[in-house]
Amino acid sequence: MIVLAGGDLVLPDGVIPGGSLLIEGTRILGIEPGPVQPAGAEVRALAGHLIVPGFIDVHVHGVAGTDVLDGPDAVSIVAAHLPRYGVTGFCPTTVACDPQTLDVFLAAVARARSAPVPRAAMVLPAHLESNFINPAWSGAQPADCLRTYGRTAGGVVNAGAFVADDIMRVLHREQGSVGIVTVAPEVDGGLELIRVLRDRGHIVSIGHSGATYDEARAAIASGVTQATHLFNRMTPLAHRLPGIVGAVLASREVAAELICDGYHVHPAVLSLAIGAKSVDRIMAVTDGTAVAGLPAGARARLGGRAIHAGPHSALLEDGTLAGSTITMDRAFRTLVQLAGLSLYQAARLCATTPAAELALGDRGRLEAGLRADIVVLDRELEVVETWIGGLRVTEH
Repeated sequence: MIVLAGGDLVLPDGVIPGGSLLIEGTRILGIEPGPVQPAGAEVRALAGHLIVPGFIDVHVHGVAGTDVLDGPDAVSIVAAHLPRYGVTGFCPTTVACDPQTLDVFLAAVARARSAPVPRAAMVLPAHLESNFINPAWSGAQPADCLRTYGRTAGGVVNAGAFVADDIMRVLHREQGSVGIVTVAPEVDGGLELIRVLRDRGHIVSIGHSGATYDEARAAIASGVTQATHLFNRMTPLAHRLPGIVGAVLASREVAAELICDGYHVHPAVLSLAIGAKSVDRIMAVTDGTAVAGLPAGARARLGGRAIHAGPHSALLEDGTLAGSTITMDRAFRTLVQLAGLSLYQAARLCATTPAAELALGDRGRLEAGLRADIVVLDRELEVVETWIGGLRVTEH
């Protein structure tokens, strides 16, 4: 048995000051309101620290110089880096790419899931920020990889070296490695694609889209249950044109990602969106790229395209916003220090709600019987230790 003693335990609905978390094997054995020292247990004195559930990032392209599309080992390399930032599970996230690159990536996801790298974050089914988005709202997504579904899926209209059917065949073959697929519902065949993906068991997320409010509502009725980086690369909220943002904020069925760097979405708007939807319908994400965790000016790649770390975000060479430079520990700090959330509210956005949306019922909370995926923070909310399945995998 291991006891994390004397730290403030951040539960889904409050904080137990100076409590103890008991770990046995891979699981949380129990929670006590004060310091305890069971006979034979290893006790780690953590007075003055916070103990929170391990962070789960459902939208991360890369970190520390590696993009998940960099090759067959890239997913495992990213998984090995993420625990230092408190991440215990993540959805490796693509930009739109060709079928061959997608196939290599999804095979890498499958390998990393079946044979996990020791002391690495758990690789969850991938998030495809996919080929089926609106070119007018694509942002840093490579336009030459975008395709439409439906009547053009067989290649009658689609240009380029591959057609939509080629992408769909890869998705079907590697179905178990795909969790979330971002779709723009207003493009040709979009609603049909949403229904197909839903029926195959994927989570469908609306994003990179110019849909109207009514088109977004139709997408939700067809099976959309998430929104990709709410506010960014989608029709905005206006008082006569509520757009996608209005539809998502008004829809209990949809859980929304928020990039919590304080730049992609102003902290005041973060707070407003969380208040409108509640902490159990918002997921904090990084949209982190290969320059996340690196100093300003650092260079890397996003889906094969050069990016660099700007003062506030990742950028393509032409200055186009290309994801973020943050990691999940900074997202947590942004929510508490800039958006004004409580510790337990921030933990719900960074761990509890993502776990629930991915149907990971055995993690995301500090609770007896659940996996001991845990982050220890100091009073400045910096990561001190990360525990995955009862094993301390990082110590700063």
